[in-house]
Amino acid sequence: MAFVVWMTGLPCSGKTTIVRAMQKHIPNLAILDGDELREWLSPKDFSKEGRIEHNKRVAHLAKLLLKHNVPSGVSLVSPFKENRDDARKILADDAKFFEVYVKCSLQECETRDVKGMYKKARANEIKNFTGISDPYEAPERPDLVIDTEKESLEQSVENVLNFLKSKSVL
Repeated sequence: MAFVVWMTGLPCSGKTTIVRAMQKHIPNLAILDGDELREWLSPKDFSKEGRIEHNKRVAHLAKLLLKHNVPSGVSLVSPFKENRDDARKILADDAKFFEVYVKCSLQECETRDVKGMYKKARANEIKNFTGISDPYEAPERPDLVIDTEKESLEQSVENVLNFLKSKSVL
């Protein structure tokens, strides 16, 4: 059965790492990584309006995959509640849309940042950077919370897979 797992969290919280590891257990899982998709799907507009538009485009792509019975793992910061609400509306089938909050402290995300994005954001070299100069609105009622500071990658993946099994989509 197809589904959409929408991973939201600060940059470097572990969203993409978890989705890529899930693909070992769900071989036909389409990975919709926000950074990769931004390269060809949306302009590099990190304003609030630009982020909202990018999130909607990714949600429409996930909807297309869902219609073709392809499960998707979306790895997207989705910093605003509005982003996640829009995705849920676009996908329309709440039974197959699961919002997963990949929880990780700002400090830990900064230590994991191999690209130096946080350092550049703190030096004002990157504008509108979530967690530094732009807000991240943590989900109030996600379907699942994964705490990557307290769980290993294997535990995080297992928790997502067990959750999907409990929803009868795996």
